[in-house]
Amino acid sequence: MTSVRGLLAASVISVQNSCFIYPACQKCFSKLILCSRRFSCLKCGCTGEAKDASYRYRLSLKIADTNDLFDITVFGSCLDPFFGVTAETLQRYIQDFNQLSGETNTDASPAVLVQAVESCFVGKRFIFGL
Repeated sequence: MTSVRGLLAASVISVQNSCFIYPACQKCFSKLILCSRRFSCLKCGCTGEAKDASYRYRLSLKIADTNDLFDITVFGSCLDPFFGVTAETLQRYIQDFNQLSGETNTDASPAVLVQAVESCFVGKRFIFGL
């Protein structure tokens, strides 16, 4: 991991996507390809059973300071306090919700979750480490 090179105080203008969690390789943190009951990492070649895949937060935001707009992505466990649970736990909740509601798009986050994330971040000011 690289160290913080600077800090930026900025306000969140919008959440750029509705998928806040991704299956992540435990070795290199790249997005895993889930296929049937297996996963594979295209970057490092790691493979395994899909049920054993780990998940990480990825929150893409449009932010603004007093002069500029920026597109940034926040990764990992630094988002645990905002969501109140780890990415693994939230993924399980989403899967359970999707099963109960009959949702067939397994990559979709429930609309209520998207609204909650937008309420939590949009219009708020944060200090981002760049």
